[in-house]
Amino acid sequence: MVLTLLLLLLLPAASRARDTITPGQPLRGNDTLVSSGAGSFVLGFFSPPGSNSTYVGIWYAKVPVRTVVWVANRAAPVRGAASESAGATLSVSSECALAVADANATVVWRSLSSSSPRPCAARIQDDGNLVVSDQRGRVVWQGFDHPTDTLLPGMRLGVDFAAGANMTLTAWASPSDPSPSPVVAAMDTSGDPEVFIWNGPAKVWRSGPWDGVQFTGVPDTVTYKGMGFSFRFVNDGREATYSFQVRDAGIVSRLVLNSTGVGGGLMQRWTWLDVAGAWALYWYAPKDQCDALSPCGPNGVCDTNKVPACSCLPGFTPRSPASWAMRDGRDGCVRATPLDCANRTDGFLVLPHAKVPDATRAVVDFNSSLEQCRQRCLRNCSCTAYASANLTAAPGRRGCVMWTGGLEDLRVYPSFGQELYFRLAAADLGTWQHCSSRRRYMHIAQSE
Repeated sequence: MVLTLLLLLLLPAASRARDTITPGQPLRGNDTLVSSGAGSFVLGFFSPPGSNSTYVGIWYAKVPVRTVVWVANRAAPVRGAASESAGATLSVSSECALAVADANATVVWRSLSSSSPRPCAARIQDDGNLVVSDQRGRVVWQGFDHPTDTLLPGMRLGVDFAAGANMTLTAWASPSDPSPSPVVAAMDTSGDPEVFIWNGPAKVWRSGPWDGVQFTGVPDTVTYKGMGFSFRFVNDGREATYSFQVRDAGIVSRLVLNSTGVGGGLMQRWTWLDVAGAWALYWYAPKDQCDALSPCGPNGVCDTNKVPACSCLPGFTPRSPASWAMRDGRDGCVRATPLDCANRTDGFLVLPHAKVPDATRAVVDFNSSLEQCRQRCLRNCSCTAYASANLTAAPGRRGCVMWTGGLEDLRVYPSFGQELYFRLAAADLGTWQHCSSRRRYMHIAQSE
């Protein structure tokens, strides 16, 4: 009895899973690391269903359906299924580089080495981040700077200019193949930063710029607060990044990019439901025909509550009436009346509840009020529209975004979105000032 009691007391310490590898103590193919603390994540070797290749990945420890959220060697697998790859290893070198090797000690994947003080150790953290630290505790490499297809709480999507890191999501080629597909979600930092989904060379979805509360193309984000979500967008010259957090530790949520759109759009937010024992789809994009990139062309407006969904901005007519009649609005719209910037007779109407236009070529001024931006836009004959850059800042100093040329990828929502002030000639301003549609398009300003 004494011997049995002693064994029971010693068992937890003997069976406690490790969370770290060090030089000379690699992770082998039949072993795993488990994050300390809540024990939320596992790092180990795995083979996707239907695959005969082995990868090093990270997955949830307490979700019974294995859900891989990060893969080290996604483009360079160890040949053979995980059950056949017991001799494979994940090691950290004295130069602080991670390496995945097969049973023959052939390295198939390696992270960048570092000149940091040695020795280094690699540890799986309880947020799902694999971190390589030197003996002073400084981070020399981390998985969160190299996302695969999944954004976890605290992980950033975007560009860290100071660190020289571009953090993008790249979908798996298929459910059985984690190698990179052509479907990529990336932050475009030209103009006013926004997230695009690319399928090869083609842009297929746009988040819209951040308005201080949310991306203008994801207006229902404000409804997430009741679920304990919080969102962070940083655009300070050192980085332009997006991340999210979940305050309730009981809520497991991830943002994932897939290459097929099965079950919803290419970008999907999932939450784990313990009661159902399954992942529930919380949000996805693209969601509808207006989420396609610029379905109504320049100066066209997409509205899913209208039939047809495409219409021209007030003061504009279809560029190709024949195509428009066939409900193909991709050619967009042209002005009915030319602008008269030289004589300062132009003015603005407002389009409410808008996903503002593609902002990759827009100009952002965070130091001007909305009225100052209106004056600047009127004086610039190339300026065609402006909008507030930050809906949460103090009144009068919110900054603005200004567009030139055609207004691409415009859509409106029933109750979300923001106000876009678009430029019109005086004759069209007068027409719309007195028509019944003034309830939607309000006459705002004319130059003095």
